[in-house]
Amino acid sequence: MDKKFFCFGLGYSALALAEMLAGEGWAIAGTCRSPEKRDALTAKGWDISLFDGVAPMDRAALSGVTHLLSSIPPGEAGDSVLALHEEDIAALSGLHWAGYLSTTGVYGDREGGWVDESSDLLPTGPRGERRKRAETAWFALGERAGIPVHTFRLAGIYGPGRNALETVRKGRAQRIDKPGQVFSRIHLDDIVAILRASLDRPNAGAAYNCCDDNPAPPEQVIAYACNLLGVEPPSLIPFDQADLSPMARSFYRDNKRVSNTRIKEELGVALRWPDYREALTHLLEASA
Repeated sequence: MDKKFFCFGLGYSALALAEMLAGEGWAIAGTCRSPEKRDALTAKGWDISLFDGVAPMDRAALSGVTHLLSSIPPGEAGDSVLALHEEDIAALSGLHWAGYLSTTGVYGDREGGWVDESSDLLPTGPRGERRKRAETAWFALGERAGIPVHTFRLAGIYGPGRNALETVRKGRAQRIDKPGQVFSRIHLDDIVAILRASLDRPNAGAAYNCCDDNPAPPEQVIAYACNLLGVEPPSLIPFDQADLSPMARSFYRDNKRVSNTRIKEELGVALRWPDYREALTHLLEASA
């Protein structure tokens, strides 16, 4: 089978997967928002369309697609990919796999307790609620059209160019003191590994938590990054006194530990970076 991967929204995570698949000989297509990025990706031999979520792209861009991923977050009006191209996707007779990049925010707050893929979806904010509705809509499309649809609930993403080391280097690091607070996270390499494993093991209606083995307090991650860089960590700031954007503050509303057992048992994924300490150490060495 000739394999053609199409991604709505070739951003940080999806682009890394596309690069891997291109190296394996897959045809690559997808969307981005800027003409400059389109030109750069087209220069790789990829078939790239502009898509802003307001107007549909040419449906011919989906011709021959065998595997499709959406990484575009829903807006207040809902999922723009489904609003503009749901019927086009449903009509793809050769589509063997579809994926939607979601977030662990769909689980809401569990006061530090554990969640897995069987846990109820109880989002606490509007972004999590929109993600929940988008997941439901993607699964409904899969059932209606007979397409194996999967959702990937991503924890906090980090990797090259986007990590605690960079935050410290740029002078933006804060250590927020909110006792008992933990976050889960996932390295870019492991996101790609999870998605790649799922491509080979379609399981219609499956959801996968994408996170490492070590839910940890965010202030500890910053302190570890500072230690690696040989700088003094910033002082702890009580949460109610911290200068945080509304979005950053909303992340602290949810406190949970996310289980990654399913990606290991069902997809056979062995995390390259099960703990942020090893990953940050490697990122520092790689940037030297």
